[in-house]
Amino acid sequence: MSDSAQTADHAERTGIYAIVGRPNVGKSTLLNRLIGQKISITSRKPQTTRLAIRGIALQGAVQLVFTDTPGWEFAPKYRLHKLMNAQFDEAVQAVDSALLVVDAAYWHPGDEAVAERLTNLSAAPILVLNKIDTLASKEDLLPLIERLRTTFNFQAIFPVCAKSGRSVDPLLKFLADAAPTRPHLFDSAQITDRSERFLCGEIIREKLMRQTGAELPYSSHVVIERFEEHGETVAIDATIWVEKPGQKAIVIGRQGARLKEIGTAARADIEKMLGRRVFLTTWVKIRDKWTEDPAALRTLDE
Repeated sequence: MSDSAQTADHAERTGIYAIVGRPNVGKSTLLNRLIGQKISITSRKPQTTRLAIRGIALQGAVQLVFTDTPGWEFAPKYRLHKLMNAQFDEAVQAVDSALLVVDAAYWHPGDEAVAERLTNLSAAPILVLNKIDTLASKEDLLPLIERLRTTFNFQAIFPVCAKSGRSVDPLLKFLADAAPTRPHLFDSAQITDRSERFLCGEIIREKLMRQTGAELPYSSHVVIERFEEHGETVAIDATIWVEKPGQKAIVIGRQGARLKEIGTAARADIEKMLGRRVFLTTWVKIRDKWTEDPAALRTLDE
């Protein structure tokens, strides 16, 4: 075998993929499943993801880089929504392909609108029909798959359940096999490009969203004021922003009970992520109309 052939055989391969779709179809759950660890927060509320977050996985010797994007906001009302849409547009540039995630139970008009935004990609998107566990039978998917196959130029269609991991392995194999020759972009031990400080803020926000349910609109944000490491312990001070006094009362709860529950749940997950003991202190402050404040929006990416 020639030296050039040997070099080609051992050349590194890296696939770059954006995970896209309308809100609440399971994009973040899919990212966590693909990399085998939770880095992107999830909740039943749409628009949980605000900023694109990269996850890195190794499939054999192939590095796979995924970008979880915010759900596309079709009628952006605030600067925050426009920022989220910009994250989507940026993420789909310079990728090998996009994974369009939809709910397997039905094809929503919003799915078609997102699909149309992917028509100018250099490579056709890959359709991921998620939540197949909600179907009575996988056979129920066949008419939808046939219709979409003839209507859109998808590279491939994969029915999966991101939550349980069902049928995700064939998707991973397909992506690894399609990955082009390219140097690895990240260290082999790295699973995300986000800092521990950022991930801690996201974990707190996840617990906030899950605790408040439908009571709190998307006018809350978490700012990590202090992140200090002391050997086997980490001290974290976090401020939860809301826009109105009534929202502050909702987050704090009666005699501070809800805020305590948020902090307790967040601390447990942060300790699991960091592998160290965590001392977490949280406050709630009112910052009027922060979703329209450019300076406040810059803190989302810190």
